[in-house]
Amino acid sequence: ERMRDVDVLLIDKTGTLTEGKPTLFRVTTSNGMGKDELLGLAGALERRSEHPLGAAINAAAIPEITAQHETSDFESVTGMGIRGNVSGHKVVLGSQEYLSSMAIPTAPLESEADEHRTNGATVVWAAVDGSLAGIMAISDPVKASTEDAIRELHDEGIRIVMVTGDNAHTAHAVAAGLGIDDIRAGVLPEQKLETVREFQAAGHCVAMAGDGINDSPALAAADVGIAMGTGTDI
Repeated sequence: ERMRDVDVLLIDKTGTLTEGKPTLFRVTTSNGMGKDELLGLAGALERRSEHPLGAAINAAAIPEITAQHETSDFESVTGMGIRGNVSGHKVVLGSQEYLSSMAIPTAPLESEADEHRTNGATVVWAAVDGSLAGIMAISDPVKASTEDAIRELHDEGIRIVMVTGDNAHTAHAVAAGLGIDDIRAGVLPEQKLETVREFQAAGHCVAMAGDGINDSPALAAADVGIAMGTGTDI
């Protein structure tokens, strides 16, 4: 009954607008790190993560190398990344902002990262023992049904706002041609909640659609929360 009053739909990107089946397609290393070595360390750390991007990295990692590593002191920082000790190395995986917050320089790979983002890819940054180790570019295509769905929602008079934790370059590339009304990128889970309340305070009836467990605060606060099938474990 509440759904009929919805005039704003906040929508997550991964697994909602996109297929939610990310694939690692490019690894670029730095500071003498070997590609197989980086994938081994990253894959070992990502075994402890539940994030779909982590699953993509783990799937691409070399099983024989990953199996040799022992992981301890795993820590996940919501909306930023993960870190832990892998066979005596301090490994950090996540956003560019996450590495920058630890004073790890990212400049050497920024131009390549921006190129991937402009093409709609998500970039995961990696550091080992306090130094930049590389970037991993991950693709997640837009669902074939997305464009038609957005058109039908617009026909119903509903405003579509993408709210994503991904980088602005990636968000705008994914949104290109879809007719999305507004884009909020680089948004942490608590900021998604704030966005829901912002539109509600302006008098809108808000629906929120997302698939990740990180979206659950915003899903709960919205007038209508829509959990995608891939995220119903929340």
